[in-house]
Amino acid sequence: MTDDHKSKMQDLQTKQREKIAQTEDPGRGLILVHTGDGKGKSSSAFGVAIRALGWGKTVGVVQFIKGKWITGERQFFKKLPEVTWHTMGEGFTWDTQDRDRDIAAATAAYDKACEMMASGDYDLILLDEINIALRYDYLDINAVIDGLKARSDRTSVILTGRDAKPELMDYADLVSEMTEIKHPFKSGIKAQRGIDF
Repeated sequence: MTDDHKSKMQDLQTKQREKIAQTEDPGRGLILVHTGDGKGKSSSAFGVAIRALGWGKTVGVVQFIKGKWITGERQFFKKLPEVTWHTMGEGFTWDTQDRDRDIAAATAAYDKACEMMASGDYDLILLDEINIALRYDYLDINAVIDGLKARSDRTSVILTGRDAKPELMDYADLVSEMTEIKHPFKSGIKAQRGIDF
């Protein structure tokens, strides 16, 4: 049994090494989309930001929806000189009830994002909750893809938020969908500082 297991693991390891040997560096940053109805889209993206910072990379963040809401990640990353942080949204869209103002805020946020992506100053840029702005058509999907195409070759971009547009998912190098299985809110538990925000 042990020799059989060892042989299977060695075979799997050999196949994995062969797959890795066939991969190539694309010579450009990647596009990652974190979407789905489950919790963890932004949390995962901020985990990737920590990974990049661990390798001495520069990181930029543009938040599209969260507005003046104070979050743990914002408080943490604002302290790091390697991170440029812009919170551009004016809050959750169902609070504002002003479509023109929401469009203006989303456009200003994306203009800032395009400037950052094209600058060549960043290894990673996180566009937090941009998919929400796209879902409500505050931004044009073709304009967003054009901005991604115009980014510096050095820059990878993560786009978060539920209901990612199919065109964006087609363009991306990686798409991860968070699926909700269970959520404490549905059991009457309020959002927890340090867990939910």
